[in-house]
Amino acid sequence: MTEPGETLLRTPLHEAHLRAGAKMVPFAGFEMPVQYRGVIEEHRSVRGAAGLFDISHMGEFEAAGPGAADFLQGLLSNNVKKLEVGKVLYSVMCQEDGGIVDDLTLYRLEPERFMAVVNAANIEKDWEWMTARNGAGCTFRNISEETALIAPQGPEAEKILAGLIPGGGDLEAIAYYTSAEREVAGRKVLVSRTGYTGEDGFELYLAAGDAPQVWDALLSAGAGRGLIPCGLGARDTLRTEMKYALYGNDIDETTNPLEAGLGWVVKFKAGDFTGSDRLAEIKERGIGRKLVGIEMVDRGIPRHGAPILVDGDPAGEVTSGTMSPTLGKAIGIGYVPISHAVEGSGVEVDIRGKPRAAKVVKTPFYRKKPA
Repeated sequence: MTEPGETLLRTPLHEAHLRAGAKMVPFAGFEMPVQYRGVIEEHRSVRGAAGLFDISHMGEFEAAGPGAADFLQGLLSNNVKKLEVGKVLYSVMCQEDGGIVDDLTLYRLEPERFMAVVNAANIEKDWEWMTARNGAGCTFRNISEETALIAPQGPEAEKILAGLIPGGGDLEAIAYYTSAEREVAGRKVLVSRTGYTGEDGFELYLAAGDAPQVWDALLSAGAGRGLIPCGLGARDTLRTEMKYALYGNDIDETTNPLEAGLGWVVKFKAGDFTGSDRLAEIKERGIGRKLVGIEMVDRGIPRHGAPILVDGDPAGEVTSGTMSPTLGKAIGIGYVPISHAVEGSGVEVDIRGKPRAAKVVKTPFYRKKPA
């Protein structure tokens, strides 16, 4: 995802990662921490206590003005017009043929002001795509460089964050897929509750220059509750256990939201959006393949790109896979023919030239136990 010789960007927390002994790797044009203590320990910390992620590489665009809602509704598959102030919307943005340009979250900050949060690898592409279609008379700004994003995740995240907000911050009022402004460690922060790990947690949007202070304050406040810094490695294994799609792996411009299991964010009745006509045709005709969860029966880990076999013949491929630290099982995500997308269907995964038995299973692979 990074071209040879390309100068890597750094987040505002780069120095903090180096001080913590992080292993840094190129990712989406950025130099990012892949792990600190180790992927498994960091993964289990999020499941059992709390982990702190720097995801400041993500992109943020602001759309404001009387035409903002119309502009976004014409691009996004979900119902922008129904999004209330303080709420967050997950959506996809499609090409005319239904292929996915990107998946993103949309915040309605004010009646006529929105913030779109896009994938790091797609910032430039998305900016060009959206800017070229801004005919609705809204002000559209790329605020990625001035915005940092920190994510405390895990069952202890709420208590840790509350300790840094005057009066505790009434975090219970920030429900799932909502956001509100709070003062965290003396800094102005937009606190949201969406998550990419399968655990409770928060995303903290703040000025880039304020990020180091808030990061250090969180680590200090969470030290007694098991909070540790976590890298992209644990973020990937956590989201795989939830079957959360990763752009560039599980979804891209060659896949459409219906076959990717994202039909629930395609709202045809909300109005026309780029790709809506083509997606309506696909829905009417029926999809030929589907993104499913796979669990290995034989030994072996299904890695990205490994062929999925049906009756001995290649019929799809693994898009994401890992040895689940929580479940102790080898799991994967991949596209299979619709005939084999039913739970319990037997398939094989070609691992290093050898077919290994696997089966289609219900997802998410991991389900959080009730509190």
